[in-house]
Amino acid sequence: MSTDPSAQRRGGSATMVRLGAGTGGGRIGGIDRSWLVVAALDCEASANRSSVGGSAPIRHMCLAWTRSSMFDEEVGMTDSELTRRDFVKVGAVGAASVILNTNAAGAEAPRVAMPDRPLGRTGHQVKLFSLGGQATLEKPGTRDQSIEIINRAIDLGVNYIDTAAAYGRGISQTYIGEVMATRRSEVFLATKTHNRTRDGSLELLEQSLNLLQTDHLDLWQLHNVQRNEQLDQIFGKEGAIHALHEAREEKIVRFLGITGHFDPAVLVRGLNEFDFDTVLMALNPADPHYLPFTEELLPLANRKGLGIIAMKIPARGQLFREGGVTSMRDAMTWVMAQPISTVIVGCDTVEQLEENVSIAANFQPPSEQELARIAGLTAHYPKEAAFFKRDAAGFPGSREDEDDQQTDD
Repeated sequence: MSTDPSAQRRGGSATMVRLGAGTGGGRIGGIDRSWLVVAALDCEASANRSSVGGSAPIRHMCLAWTRSSMFDEEVGMTDSELTRRDFVKVGAVGAASVILNTNAAGAEAPRVAMPDRPLGRTGHQVKLFSLGGQATLEKPGTRDQSIEIINRAIDLGVNYIDTAAAYGRGISQTYIGEVMATRRSEVFLATKTHNRTRDGSLELLEQSLNLLQTDHLDLWQLHNVQRNEQLDQIFGKEGAIHALHEAREEKIVRFLGITGHFDPAVLVRGLNEFDFDTVLMALNPADPHYLPFTEELLPLANRKGLGIIAMKIPARGQLFREGGVTSMRDAMTWVMAQPISTVIVGCDTVEQLEENVSIAANFQPPSEQELARIAGLTAHYPKEAAFFKRDAAGFPGSREDEDDQQTDD
C-alpha cells in the first residue's frame, strides 16, 4: 500500500490511497482497486462526546476500499468470499464525500458500517473491533508505522484503544500519545498498571497521562492478574485498588477494570471482591477445551453488566495450523459471537488492521453448528492454541507476564 505524496493526510483534503501494490491490481466486480479517493472533513460529533468526554471537533473520514487478494491469501479465504466487498463508513454526524473509480456502469461497493455494542454500563458504544497497543505499536523504531496504524484505525471507525504502561516500557503509550494530542476526543482510551501497590500504581498513572498526552483516562485497569497472591496484595492495605479508587474519585480516570489470561478463577474472585466496570479476558476458539473463560467468568461478567473485552484471539499465531483453524475470519467470528463488547488485536501493519475491521464490519451471527465446527477444529491442540493459560504449553521466548492481548494476526 502506498499514498500519493501530493495529498494531505489531515485537514479535510482528499487523499489518494493505492491498494494495488502486491495484489496484482485489476478489478473486483467491475471496480478498479488500484486507486481510491478518500475525502475527509471535520465535523462536530456531539453524539460521541458523552462517551469519550471530549468537546473538540471530531475529524471523521469515510473510507472506501475493496478487500484485496493480498488480505485474502493471508487468512486463507476462498475465491467465493471475494464477492463480499467492503465499504467502511466512519462517523454519524455531519457528511463526508467519497469518490470511487468505477466502471462505465457506475458500479460501487456496498456500504457496510462496523457494528457497535454497549461497553457494559459505561455508556460508551464501542465498535466491534478495537485496537490493541502491542505488535508494531510497542516496538522501538516504529514510530511512523505505528502512528499510521493508529490514525487509520480511528479513520476506519475504531473508537477504543487499549495500551499499558508495560508495553514496550512506555513506547506504546508514547506513540498513541502523539495521535491523542490531536484526536483524543475520538476514542475511549484505556491503559493499565502492572504495579500491585497504591504508590507504585499512582506513579505509573502519572507517567501514563504524560506519555498519552491527556489529562484523564477513560479506563484504568489492573494488568494481567494471574494468582490469588496478587489479588491479596492488590486488595491489601497499601494495594493498587486504593490507587484505582482514588483516581476515579479525583476524576482522573472514569472507569476501572481488571485484566487477565492466565486463570479464570482468579478473575472470578476479583470481580466478586470489587465492583469493576470492565474485564479484559482471553477468548479464542480453543477456550472450551481447556480452562475455559466462557464457563464461569464470562457469564458472571454479563450478570454484573460489565464491559467485556476479548483478547488473545489468534494466540500469536499458535491458533493457526493445518487441520485446525486456518483463518482470522473463523477466529474472530467465534469470539465475536460470544456475549462480549469488543475484541482487541494488536496489528503489525495497516493491511492487518484493515482486514480485521473488514471482518468485524461483515460479521453475521453464526449458527450453533458453525460455532461448534470452529471450536472443534482446535480440540486436538487446545494447550498450544491457549498457550497463555495456567499449565498450558507456553510460548518459547516469552514471559508469562509479558503481554495482555494478542500481538500477531
